[in-house]
Amino acid sequence: MESEKYTNELIHESSPYLLQHAHNPVNWVAWSPEVFRQAKQEDKLVLVSVGYSACHWCHVMEHESFEDTEVAALMNKFFICVKVDREERPDVDQVYMNAVQLMTQQGGWPLNCFTLPDGRPVYGGTYFQKEQWMHVLRSLEQTYRKDRDKVLEYAGKLHEGINRSELIDVPAEDEMLKPEKLHELVQRWAARFDYREGGPNSAPKFMLPNNFAFLLRYGHHFRDEKILGYVELSLDKMAMGGIYDQAGGGFSRYSTDVLWKVPHFEKMLYDNGQLIALYAMAWQKFKKPLYKRVVYDTITWLEREMLSPDDLFYSALDADSEGEEGKFYVWSERELREALGKEYTTASQLYEFSRRSEWEGKYILLRVESDHALQRKIGLNPEELDLKIAEINELLRSYRNSRVRPGTDDKCLTSWNAMAVSGLALASVAFDEPEFLLMARKVMRSLLEKVSEEDALWRNYKNGKRSVPAFLEDYAHVIAALLDLYEATMDEDYVERARLFAERARSEFQHPESELFYFTGKDTELISRKMELHDNVIPSSNSVMANNLFLLGHLLQDETYLSEAKQMLLNVYDGMEHYGSGYSNWSNLLLDFCADFKEITVVGPDYVKILAEIQREFRPLTLLTAGNPVKLPVGAGKGEKEGTWIYVCREGICEAPVRSLE
Repeated sequence: MESEKYTNELIHESSPYLLQHAHNPVNWVAWSPEVFRQAKQEDKLVLVSVGYSACHWCHVMEHESFEDTEVAALMNKFFICVKVDREERPDVDQVYMNAVQLMTQQGGWPLNCFTLPDGRPVYGGTYFQKEQWMHVLRSLEQTYRKDRDKVLEYAGKLHEGINRSELIDVPAEDEMLKPEKLHELVQRWAARFDYREGGPNSAPKFMLPNNFAFLLRYGHHFRDEKILGYVELSLDKMAMGGIYDQAGGGFSRYSTDVLWKVPHFEKMLYDNGQLIALYAMAWQKFKKPLYKRVVYDTITWLEREMLSPDDLFYSALDADSEGEEGKFYVWSERELREALGKEYTTASQLYEFSRRSEWEGKYILLRVESDHALQRKIGLNPEELDLKIAEINELLRSYRNSRVRPGTDDKCLTSWNAMAVSGLALASVAFDEPEFLLMARKVMRSLLEKVSEEDALWRNYKNGKRSVPAFLEDYAHVIAALLDLYEATMDEDYVERARLFAERARSEFQHPESELFYFTGKDTELISRKMELHDNVIPSSNSVMANNLFLLGHLLQDETYLSEAKQMLLNVYDGMEHYGSGYSNWSNLLLDFCADFKEITVVGPDYVKILAEIQREFRPLTLLTAGNPVKLPVGAGKGEKEGTWIYVCREGICEAPVRSLE
């Protein structure tokens, strides 16, 4: 193999994104405190350049600028150049994204932020074309040399703004939590719903699984048929659209249009873990075969393409192959005829090989007609249709396997794996599927072996190495996954492990007055400690943590946990109705606090049978515990009678136990 012309310090890293830049002529180094010591010694500005391996425009800027020797010469002469994988180091990304948003009112990736030698930002932006980038490099260096006082003054004000954005007003009084807040939130939010195609009424469309999980729970509890109809429509359209890989399973990151037709083709583990959970819950509610198919096929894809030899899931699949976005996933008519043979006509009725699915001269696999419509059109019963879809997809996958595959981001991230465990655990309960539970337990076992030491976690794992201490996001999602595994197994060891991690998080991350949590631990060397509050494509680490404390409070009958969860919610309560999408996971917690939350405990020798019957149905606002006996504090005083009994309790008050579900 021909040796590379250039090699920089990134060659020693494990992140696929950093390794992509290891042969740039730019003298990249990875993020470390040493970077800023060197910058002070050499009196140079620092470039913090953040991206991730599946980011299309990151690749474009690398090709145009970072592979160019003329550009690299400027960067190497005047700057210490730091490459950051935002998925491994979301803490760094948060601080400098906040800075760029304050400077430009915009954000995105690649993120390029220039800082003083002490790490305080002075200028930044996202993607720059080559000539524009070279102009920025020269101008910044000149300004830093000739007008340093002005640069220092600006850095001071910007740093103050970054720190000020973290200030939380702790409510003076213990405000009453009211369901009217939820009604107003949903009413305002509904003005931005697309009642024709589902999701938001604008493009690009991100799936935001947590938004639909909340709306599903809200619609079910308050019997709001319009909201339930909107959720069902959205999940149908997503599952039938091009954003879902019809042949191979798994969802892409977002749709570029309002129809869910043309995706940005990268597939992220965090999306798919959450979507497995969402479609499993939706199946419990609506009992649609489409939703079951999505769950089973997405889990099959995870196992087939994303599971590492270490029993952890890889992070992502790229959008590009052979330098072209989506090439692996789209089809010419000739390819479809070759792949499908005699099944071409039936497949064209299933996947609409027409102008509806045409994109840039190729076809994206998508569906227009529901299962019921297809059964009538093709003349098949539901079971036969399922078999026919599986047969067609197998032909398409077999043909597609001969293509050059998109790259795999093969680092394993703790929080993303935990989201996948939660999805698998919830799917195992919904479908009574032992294989899903086996996989969930196996991945959790691997997480606990490879990225934890007693009650401490690491963020990343690859090739036997972990290099980044965990963030709040990792603790929060691992605790949530352990609690989901408890509900799937009633193995009380999972609750104890969740409690240990919660205690670690409280000591390392929690703010003493607001009870909210910083994203980074006490020993961070960043210029600011951020708090993640708004729910996004991943629910905020604080909202996940607050929900965890609520559930642990009930399981352990611990008033401290419950009061901390309530205080966290109260800190965001005022004004959350103005931004439903950004507070959907907080809204889940508000629903639990102010609606009819129940503890159901099944105790006795026949608990497994009764438990399975309860778990078959959609049952939000319910904590389910079972055993013979239940040793957790929630089970205290229950199960003293002979036989199997069901206890229903609300706010510490239990109804008389009963023998049957009826």
